[in-house]
Amino acid sequence: MRIGELADRAGTTTRALRYYESRGLLPARRTVNGYREYDESDLRLLRQIRTLQAFGFGLEDTRPFVECLQSGHPAGDACPASLAVYRAKLAELDACISRMQEVRAEVAAQLARAEVTVAASLPGGPEPRCDLMPDRFPPEKEATA
Repeated sequence: MRIGELADRAGTTTRALRYYESRGLLPARRTVNGYREYDESDLRLLRQIRTLQAFGFGLEDTRPFVECLQSGHPAGDACPASLAVYRAKLAELDACISRMQEVRAEVAAQLARAEVTVAASLPGGPEPRCDLMPDRFPPEKEATA
């Protein structure tokens, strides 16, 4: 198949395919008239790359998976180098999740402090009131005679 058909089937652009080729992730086989030629194994490589990128892996992180497929393994994650990339990504995600949990706890604590402060400063009740919003029940206007 030619580059346009491969791009369509993989859900990407010909420009992306040329970039992957320039990075050595996609083989550059040419016909006698110079057209790029691809097969089902190339589509499998592209699907692996696109799936990993959708999960947040960088393009260079996909290289071990591509090499694993190119070496004849049925799946891109059947090689030790691919497993190492998975482990590194999990460690990165765990660190990110941990930091987000810390930030969430800080925001929740700040909210709790702010609610106590607002409730204590309101006369007659704990319900917060915003001076920028009109009262729910505005006072009646005095009639002018």
